Amino acid sequence: MDTMKPVRILFVCLGNICRSPLAEGVMRELASRNGYGDVVSVDSAGIGAWHIGHSPDRRSIAVAKAHGIDISPLRGRQIDAADLAAFDLILGMDSRNVAELRGLASPETARKVHLFMAFATGRSDDVPDPYYETADAFEALYQMLEAGCSSLLAKLVRPS
Repeated sequence: MDTMKPVRILFVCLGNICRSPLAEGVMRELASRNGYGDVVSVDSAGIGAWHIGHSPDRRSIAVAKAHGIDISPLRGRQIDAADLAAFDLILGMDSRNVAELRGLASPETARKVHLFMAFATGRSDDVPDPYYETADAFEALYQMLEAGCSSLLAKLVRPS
């Protein structure tokens, strides 16, 4: 089997209720399904404090559930300085998130901060915030995150 060194990944969006908890659920599921659940550790956080302690958006929960993933136990939290030190990869969902993260980071931790899709796929696309959109936008979000997380997982795996 191919190998992977343990990695701690933090997905970050604006409020930690739509994009980042869904990315966390998708990545956890893909890692587990591919036999890397014990070495890939994932979490999510938001830039802002508006949704601390809240469940993910009901539409993110619904789209995850439709794809066999349960993110309902997750709770919103705000990123803090300890996260910047604790995680190996800090992946912002859009360029605004990345700019905010780099503003919080020290010179030592700034190298861990990346735009999710750019790091995962090499395409510097923002993951659009579906908060003010319809349920269709959440399915499109899922598809984008699933593709990005699959690519990220493949990037982290080293052939044995």
